[in-house]
Amino acid sequence: MNSAIYLVGFMGSGKSTVGKRLAETLGRPFVDLDDDIEAAAGKAIATIFIDDGECAFRDAEHAALRARVERGEAIVLALGGGAFAYARNRDVLAGAGRSVWLDCPFETALRRVAGFAHRPLARDAERFRELFEKRVPDYALADVRVPVESDDPDATVRAILEALR
Repeated sequence: MNSAIYLVGFMGSGKSTVGKRLAETLGRPFVDLDDDIEAAAGKAIATIFIDDGECAFRDAEHAALRARVERGEAIVLALGGGAFAYARNRDVLAGAGRSVWLDCPFETALRRVAGFAHRPLARDAERFRELFEKRVPDYALADVRVPVESDDPDATVRAILEALR
């Protein structure tokens, strides 16, 4: 398992939490793509959405992903919830490592993100559900699907390791 691992899934699926634990277990760096985007833009994701709009954010996200993949590092990378929904991002990842879908039930994702102001797409529960349902077919294109069956990140890490064997 020397290539990069790309964690994909909906907001609240555990990509950052699980990703940190997985990286630690594998002895490799963890990177959250949102951190790269914010560093390049010099402002928070929510501010990018407000100031520049979602299209500008998606362009910045794509550029950050492409730059990260081109480095060829054996990392664990957590993508934003919408990144894998775009074919151009899936194309960048193709052959560059393994994409792992953290398949989290909608109710769990909603519970986990409730009340977080930094989640601009999660403020309306109905829209949140529509977005979830719209993105599931894209997530299903990942190399590996790992059901998120509990709030225990270590259990999810074990499931990822098993699925990648």
